[in-house]
Amino acid sequence: MPIARAKVFRLARNFRGRARNVWSIARQRVEKALQHSFRGRKEKKRTFRSLFIARINAGAREHGLPYSHLMKGLSDANIMLNRNVLSELAMTEPFSFKALCDQVKLMRGTLAN
Repeated sequence: MPIARAKVFRLARNFRGRARNVWSIARQRVEKALQHSFRGRKEKKRTFRSLFIARINAGAREHGLPYSHLMKGLSDANIMLNRNVLSELAMTEPFSFKALCDQVKLMRGTLAN
């Protein structure tokens, strides 16, 4: 479905050179820019997920748990927190994160008294 000329030129207004005001070039550049933006939104989700996992892993290892054991233990304990919340807890609320790790250790039977 073709994009209207006015919309293409509105989307191309910050481009440089002929890509801003020549229809054939502007249309191609806008289509490619929209493809890049679609792909970029998907890549951003992947990047943040890996960042969250790295933060959770670092916090969990401080308390003697690898990431996989922590996530499995949280799942078994029916603690439904997503990775974003867990990474924020690991960074900003170390005592709350320690309580979660202790709960997982208790479930696994490895909590040292």
